[in-house]
Amino acid sequence: MVVYSFLSSFTYSNRKILFSFLNPKRGGEEPELLDKKSVKEKFGVPPEKVVEVLALMGDTSDNVPGIPGIGQKTALELIKEFGDTESVLANADKVKRKNIRKNLKEHTDLARLSKRLVTIDTNVPFELDLEKLRREKFDLSKLKELFKELEFTKLLQEISSLETKGKLDYKIIKSEKELGKLIADLEKIGEFAVDTETTSLNPIDAELAGISISYKEKEAFYIPVGHKGSRVQEFKGSIDKQKNLNLAVTIENLKKILEKKKIRKIGHNLKFDLEIFRRYGIELKGIHFDTMIASYLLNPSFRQHNLNHLALEHLDHNMIPISELIGTGKKQKSFAEVPIKDACVYSCEDADFTLRLKESFAPKLSLLSLEKLFFEVELPLIEVLAEMEMTGVSIDTHHLKKMSHQLSKQLDDLTQQIYNLAGKEFNINSTQQLSKVLFEDLKLTPVRKTEKKTAQSTDIGVLEILAKEHPLPKILLDYRQLSKLKSTYIDALPALVNKRTGRIHTSFNQTVTATGRLSSSEPNLQNIPIRTDLGKQIRKAFVTKNSEYLFMSADYSQVELRILAHFSQDKTLMTAFRKGEDIHNRTASEVFGVPLEKVTEEERERAKTTNFSIIYGVTAYGLSQSTGLTPQEAAMFIDIYFKRYPRVKSYIDEMIELARKQGFVTTLLGRRRYIPEIDNSNRQKREFAERTAINTPIQGSAADLIKVVMIDIAKELSEGSAFGGKGKKSKMILQVHDELVFEVSKDELDFVKEMVRDKMENTIQLNVPIKVDINVGENWLEAK
Repeated sequence: MVVYSFLSSFTYSNRKILFSFLNPKRGGEEPELLDKKSVKEKFGVPPEKVVEVLALMGDTSDNVPGIPGIGQKTALELIKEFGDTESVLANADKVKRKNIRKNLKEHTDLARLSKRLVTIDTNVPFELDLEKLRREKFDLSKLKELFKELEFTKLLQEISSLETKGKLDYKIIKSEKELGKLIADLEKIGEFAVDTETTSLNPIDAELAGISISYKEKEAFYIPVGHKGSRVQEFKGSIDKQKNLNLAVTIENLKKILEKKKIRKIGHNLKFDLEIFRRYGIELKGIHFDTMIASYLLNPSFRQHNLNHLALEHLDHNMIPISELIGTGKKQKSFAEVPIKDACVYSCEDADFTLRLKESFAPKLSLLSLEKLFFEVELPLIEVLAEMEMTGVSIDTHHLKKMSHQLSKQLDDLTQQIYNLAGKEFNINSTQQLSKVLFEDLKLTPVRKTEKKTAQSTDIGVLEILAKEHPLPKILLDYRQLSKLKSTYIDALPALVNKRTGRIHTSFNQTVTATGRLSSSEPNLQNIPIRTDLGKQIRKAFVTKNSEYLFMSADYSQVELRILAHFSQDKTLMTAFRKGEDIHNRTASEVFGVPLEKVTEEERERAKTTNFSIIYGVTAYGLSQSTGLTPQEAAMFIDIYFKRYPRVKSYIDEMIELARKQGFVTTLLGRRRYIPEIDNSNRQKREFAERTAINTPIQGSAADLIKVVMIDIAKELSEGSAFGGKGKKSKMILQVHDELVFEVSKDELDFVKEMVRDKMENTIQLNVPIKVDINVGENWLEAK
């Protein structure tokens, strides 16, 4: 039972005003209005007695205590018998049930408190002027500010609808004649935003449902080509039969405009649209602006580059969520099932606001000197990545199944070892149970709590520390690594093979990492271990499509250290690279004070760790954890390192100071990364920001370099498909960190090898030589 409004009345301006009895419903249902008779029929008591029942039974949702042990049924019986709460309390001795009688006597105060809580005070003095209660116009701009702050997205959407109601001109293209007129207009205007609607987010399998185009703010057109069935719908006050245009004819007509390079195309995540169009025989040309990439360049540390967020953030407009059209979860339907009228509004809005965002972002890119990076690197890269994604890579599923079987046995053996060392069986994957075994049963020393501070952490870092104290954590680390690789790659990769192409098609992401590096997803190929035997065996599963091809891997040699030498201008570092010396041997020689030829393998390994750690602003403690040195030894090692490479230390100090002064650092090609935490009072946040200031120009410049190289290599290989010529059979298929992977036709191997080396080593000139290691094999492992 809930609290209801009483049926009552009062007189205003000689009119009798009635209030009905209101019964709110759950789950968004409309409230129920009841008169006095209906209340008694529904609840067993008249409206004025409802508070008496609630006083006895309470209401947990509103923290009304009531009398313990009395529910709605008992409360109704008592009120029917005795009339009201006070009478029930006065006649407690007459109540037959012992426990109820006892509770009534012991909790009279709760009953009276409860009655006060559920009774509306009708004696508050106030003057009522109904005219003043009339709703007035509200300030939309202030409401939007408030709703944005409170993240009331639904209400923001309603405001957006109010603002745009009657102002937007979104039209469905209903005939070839209308399509022809649109294409003619686009020819004259020379620039438009385009967006595709599909049946899937996977461009390799997605089918085209419709295309939206906008060349003027608040105006857009929707071209339906793949909606299921014809529908009769209400459209602008009249009944029109909305149906798909003929797909083949529409594609042929759109090719005329979409393949013209001189007509500029604007979009949001155009790589997706490019791949969709290519599957339908259209080569999208004239890519001029991508609002997702522009947003990323303007603020690379921010993760929300989706169109919905950008429209809200920059244009104060809340877009129609896709879930309103296709639903969510098990009830989610295909976009092809969405009525064309609804699809038109949704898709046209995307094209319209993409066009508006372009107008907002373009001057900002210019102001921050990001135009060259945007137009000469990031935009051309779209076509390169699309080609790589659509080409895909073959895998040996038989090899992976064999690995899976072997790993299952290894995991069983490790599981038994873990049980033996723990002295009992438990759920190894349960953090809570593992924590109990480590810290309660084995009495190991706790290292740190979880992020939520609810229990002792058992993450990898903790286990690595505990491994020095007991053998169990080491075996747990082995178990976790095997288990993760098995589930993430060995078992997952075969399921990702596309049924139509027989290959795996990863997605390369341009707008994820804050440094400018590309990332990959579904599957993520960046995290396959390079040096472990298991990682090598996973790479062995990546094979060529047939015996006429070979794998070729081109991997930059110590590119980040070379960029460090370029930026720092350290003479010792630069000389070592110019002489072609082993830089890790040189560092070991400098730090340990021994001739190059007498450097031991252990000394070289420590020097190698230090060389790469310096780039990431390593602390003495951090270096000690990765080298086995004590923190004191590590501090001494770093001190000697900086004495031998003094300009490296100067570079680090200069980058931190520059970040403090201007709030950001830049890469070789002007890519920015803002570092707002550089002066944070929290030491950990401040030190992380300082490490970011040191590393970003180096890692970001490596990203700039490989992106420019990829564009140049793609042009040499493609002269073709995407670039207007014959093209090579060989393809660039993967990019992982500083490595490019190719599927090379054997009869093109010499050309590709020489061309790739030239592009990777000479496209961008540093103050030290850039070197690349190239290897060839039947699979990725052999080529590595």
